Amino acid sequence: MPINALQWRYFPLNATNRLKSYIHRYLLRVRLLHFSDSLGRCCFDSSTVWQRSQTVSNASQYRYTMNKLFIPLLLFSLSAPALAQQFPAGRPDSTRATRPDRNTIGTPGPALSTDEPRGNSKITGTLIDSTTNQPVQYATVALLNPQTGKPVDGTTADDKGRFTMGKVAPGQYQLQYSFIGYKALTGKTITIQRGDDLNVGTIRLAPDVRTLTEVNVVGQAALVEEKVDRLVFNADKDITARGGDATDIMRKVPMLSVDLDGNLSLRGSSNVRVLINGKPSTVVASSVADALKQIPADQIKTVEVITSPSARYDAEGSAGIINIVTKKNTLQGATLNVDAGGGNRGSNLGLNGNYRTGKMGFSLSGFGRAEYNVRGSFNNVQTTIGTQGNTIVTQSANTLTQRMFGNYQLGWDYDIDKNTSLTASIRYGARNGLSSQNNLLTQTLGPTDFFPRLNSRNVDTKDLSGTIDANVAYIRTYQPQQELSVLGLFSRNNRTNNFTADLLSNVDFETITARQRNNNVSYNQESTLQIDYQTPMGKNQLLEFGGKGILREVNSDYQYYYADGPSAPFLLDVTRPANTLNYNQNIAATYLSYTLTTKNKYTIKAGARYEYTFLDARFSNESGENPTLPNYGNLVPSLNISKSLKGGKTIKLAYNRRLQRPGIQFLNPNVNAANPTNISVGNPYLSPELTDNLEFSASGNVKGVYLNASVFARRTNNEITSIRDTITQSLGDPTNPVLQRVIRTSYQNVGLQNTYGMNLFANVSLFSRWQLNGSVDAYHVTLTNNNPNPIYNASNSGWVLAGRLFSTVTLPNGWAIQAGGGMRGRQVQLQGYQGTFAFYNLGIKKDFAEKRGSIGLAAENFLNHPFTVRSEVSSPILSQSSVTSFYNAGVRLNISYRFGKMSFDSPKRRNRSVNNDDVKGGDGGDAGNGGNDNGGGRQSAPSGGGRGRQ
Repeated sequence: MPINALQWRYFPLNATNRLKSYIHRYLLRVRLLHFSDSLGRCCFDSSTVWQRSQTVSNASQYRYTMNKLFIPLLLFSLSAPALAQQFPAGRPDSTRATRPDRNTIGTPGPALSTDEPRGNSKITGTLIDSTTNQPVQYATVALLNPQTGKPVDGTTADDKGRFTMGKVAPGQYQLQYSFIGYKALTGKTITIQRGDDLNVGTIRLAPDVRTLTEVNVVGQAALVEEKVDRLVFNADKDITARGGDATDIMRKVPMLSVDLDGNLSLRGSSNVRVLINGKPSTVVASSVADALKQIPADQIKTVEVITSPSARYDAEGSAGIINIVTKKNTLQGATLNVDAGGGNRGSNLGLNGNYRTGKMGFSLSGFGRAEYNVRGSFNNVQTTIGTQGNTIVTQSANTLTQRMFGNYQLGWDYDIDKNTSLTASIRYGARNGLSSQNNLLTQTLGPTDFFPRLNSRNVDTKDLSGTIDANVAYIRTYQPQQELSVLGLFSRNNRTNNFTADLLSNVDFETITARQRNNNVSYNQESTLQIDYQTPMGKNQLLEFGGKGILREVNSDYQYYYADGPSAPFLLDVTRPANTLNYNQNIAATYLSYTLTTKNKYTIKAGARYEYTFLDARFSNESGENPTLPNYGNLVPSLNISKSLKGGKTIKLAYNRRLQRPGIQFLNPNVNAANPTNISVGNPYLSPELTDNLEFSASGNVKGVYLNASVFARRTNNEITSIRDTITQSLGDPTNPVLQRVIRTSYQNVGLQNTYGMNLFANVSLFSRWQLNGSVDAYHVTLTNNNPNPIYNASNSGWVLAGRLFSTVTLPNGWAIQAGGGMRGRQVQLQGYQGTFAFYNLGIKKDFAEKRGSIGLAAENFLNHPFTVRSEVSSPILSQSSVTSFYNAGVRLNISYRFGKMSFDSPKRRNRSVNNDDVKGGDGGDAGNGGNDNGGGRQSAPSGGGRGRQ
């Protein structure tokens, strides 16, 4: 029998497994099951259940029968405490079935009586990966007869890589260690005496030499991995991002694009959900860009681009989901990481402490980041077309932005027993931003004006935000891949977004003649309960189902004030809108997902999710009855098919339907008039978008180059589209108003978007120490709003190109150099275009103290030329042309050091967390936090289909 077929699984006989044991005994009694191991012993007794996987039909019948009987008894098995009282552990007695005689239940084996003592010696050891030093979990350990080479006993390492083989009889043996993807290792002959307790120490398993070429490819292509439903970008080796934030990482991820304001898009669509370790956060519902700036770049391990989410994920995120996985520690001991840096445009300080002992672990982290000296300027020319002639408005101003971010988190986890864990965490995030427009000069030339009218103002905007996220997760594992998880989350974001404008004299442009202020206080609150269950069905199938409930409340309170002169008190401006919106959005969801792995290396994952949304909106100052918003239900299917080819190559075909609910930025009815000639306002009556996605991709190694290529098509109906029109607005003193046509930006469900394109990523190691990688994105987009009014009807189409190229050189003695850059071409918008921009950076890093510390120097856009972005808007009633400049040349020095020591003696953490990925968020994007192995995240393949994550 091949050594890989010897796989033992051990389960403590808790109440659930005792239930299985009684079913097992019943089957033996009625002669429905005949099963024994190759030694002729019945693998069962009253205190433990030993299940041995074999390549015989008996074992298949056993697993099939047990699964078919066990699934309907799920609810019964959850009442473990009651079962434990009814069926206490212990030796068999007169009321319990005794062990069946081996001669009546199975195929005959060697004549070895299970009642005879085998021996009282023990062999222990630990298996680790020779390259990563991580435990090799569930590897096979066989005890061989050195003369015949045949196994006489065996066991399996646990999730810590440790193994124990008891009741070993005296004699001479060899130990053989094996696992899929590793080279089998046979130790020297050992002699066991009666009563020995032999510890063979740490055994290092190396990658299988027969797949050395593939292992080498993985090493070259470690930057990007292809899974059944996602692309994984390994970000932890980026040395230029040290001291930066998540935005710096996102610019390097294939298929993603980040503009100079930090707004995120995937394949040209900003309808993206951002998950951070599986935990949603209400802060991203108001600003994805600012939320990303709260995450330190050197704490990001991977970024997962999930273009075809399974049914386990919320239906939201029409373009896909971005899952940011941060670095975590599950090792024994205590460590403290200190990270500090500073530069001409920002500084940062981070502390990250971990402590684990026994079954309990704690983590405490704090991160602060300051941005200063972020300067820019803009020039804007807009023309409004009227019946009596055109009005031309020209504006210009210098801008200055200063922001501070904080992120503080306390985490706790506890292993109740080997199969049950409890985790909890609480996080507080703060974001304080101050931006100013100095001497915003406006020149207005109306159809009857001979000379332009001038006015000037200074505008200060304060954006203050505080977010608290608290979550708890209970996870119960019954057997490999059979798991129940119950997850809960409470999240609340309080935000104050005010602006104050000093209106200046038209004579000297310095004297304050009046002041305006807009106060907008809002909050976004979510309470979530999620239950998920998964179970294997046979050796190569996995069934997942669950339910989720979200109670979401959004509140926005807004008013305008006016004051005469520089010191007069502010009074309510009754000519401006003032109101309070209370918007409730409650969601009930359920899903079913099925995964099948075939012998010819196909993996099929199909599922469906149904979500029903309850809506209610109320205005405090609205006369009459509040409007009734319709409730709605959506069924969203998903299908992922992947095929593993020779040489480590993979092809994939995926289809899914997604929806996109409007977030607070699109709903908020507050009129943002910081720039009085170009205002914006939300629409609380928006309905969700519906999107169909189709994708085909291929990845693998071609002559030493790792390639990942994909083509895709996306169609979005009922798209939430920004609409620009003109309205007559009162400017200046409310007691002596000046009426003027201004541009208003709002949102409507009138859009249809069709997109098709391709993505190509390549990674190559030119020499042993030089790695080069790059990617290209190209897609064609067609937009139309289907508005029957010819004044507002609009359509646009065109190609969009984006690319990035990075090079890393690893030098001796801990030195490394990295350089790279990227660009994004002109973006196609419904009523115009947004111009091209680019970025570049260079970094050098030195590790010291056996890699416990590092020091790095990074520079970005260091040629000090401002980036200029040109945008155009055109419609039958207006045209607008703007030029925005960003002065973002920067240099920073970063130092980090790790105190303390950890060991690998730690339990395997089963991470689960809530991900509310169902809202179209701020900054034109969609947001959320999310996670590792989280609802529909990474799932192990069914046992018959090989290991690996899907």
